[in-house]
Amino acid sequence: MAEKVELNEIEVWDGNYAVSQALRQAQIDVVAAYPITPSTPIVENYGSYVANGLVDGEFVMVESEHAAMSACVGAAAAGGRVATATSSQGFMLMIEVLYQASGMRVPLVLTVVNRAVASPLNVQGDHGDMYAGRDSGWVQIDAFNAQEAYDLTLCAFKIGEDMRVRLPVMVHQDGFLTSHTAQNVRPLQDEEAYKFVGDYKPYEEMLDFTKAVTYGAQTEENWHFEHKAKQHKALFDSAKVIDEVFAEFKKLTGREYKRVESYMMEDAEVAIVALGSSVETVRYAAEQLREEGIKAGVVAPRCFRPFPFDEIKEALANVKSVAVLDRSAPMGAMGALFNEVSSALYTLENRPFVTNYIYGLGGRDFSIEQAKTILKEQKANADADDITTNIQQFIGVRGPKLGFFETKRS
Repeated sequence: MAEKVELNEIEVWDGNYAVSQALRQAQIDVVAAYPITPSTPIVENYGSYVANGLVDGEFVMVESEHAAMSACVGAAAAGGRVATATSSQGFMLMIEVLYQASGMRVPLVLTVVNRAVASPLNVQGDHGDMYAGRDSGWVQIDAFNAQEAYDLTLCAFKIGEDMRVRLPVMVHQDGFLTSHTAQNVRPLQDEEAYKFVGDYKPYEEMLDFTKAVTYGAQTEENWHFEHKAKQHKALFDSAKVIDEVFAEFKKLTGREYKRVESYMMEDAEVAIVALGSSVETVRYAAEQLREEGIKAGVVAPRCFRPFPFDEIKEALANVKSVAVLDRSAPMGAMGALFNEVSSALYTLENRPFVTNYIYGLGGRDFSIEQAKTILKEQKANADADDITTNIQQFIGVRGPKLGFFETKRS
């Protein structure tokens, strides 16, 4: 039996340490990993918990991230509670197996510490890896700070293991800005955390020799469509379970999570939509602009998958102009978050103006002043009843300001 660990009411943890503690408390059976910056401390810490007898699980060191996810899928299919962590290039190497995990409906948990994707090589945070996994069939939840990284990791097990879902779950946090930034975190006691997550309930596990099952069968045109349609429906239907788990977590801790987090949106005329640690920056900018008479608000999707189309539509229904921030280079297109938000707003009778800002690539600083500038440009759009800037802009790039897609809304 693993030893009990006493925790203080408030701990000073960074995002990585917070996740590793959540994995310990959830009593993971297997963590298979190949470390990569900036997610390394998560699996490194878990390995130390195994070595020091604090957990009863297994830490499996493999030769690559592809092998890490492959081992995790095998362990989950065998009937274990499984987790791992990765970033950037490691995530890209995992992508082939991410589709296997979701298609096999194994409920493992992956922490993605978001980092720029090479080339050029960069170890700082942006959302290129997050967006690369958006079609892989996983639930994707985003943490904005260390406390949320801890809380949402515990929630992830409960969501993915629910029999109405049975899908793998990613929990995202920004590389270095969250993963390596120490903040106050209020963890649960070990017993409380495990009771919330609950005992793992294997389902059609491969090691049950009394009942033969097949994983990863070949289907071709006769049944492949039906499998993917059911998987797609399960992912959309997981929204109800996510809401239930968040409600249960609030009852336990008082900390409330929603699939879309709205801030000062009750009377907002302009808004920013953002993900990750930048959410706290733009909230502060909106507060300052309120003092200047600009009714600004912030909308932050907590779930990137299943994407909360109806909730986004409701949150932005009454604003005049919206800026969608993408912390990833879209390479010949509009930003991924911009496209999702735009599609959510498409059926509104009075659609707001929607513009796309590319920012913070490779860890480039994103300031409160930049956020205020963006919101002021949205106010100019609202006042002019037209888009007064290019529809897509790169903000914070050195040299001349880059703008794309100059066509105004007709």
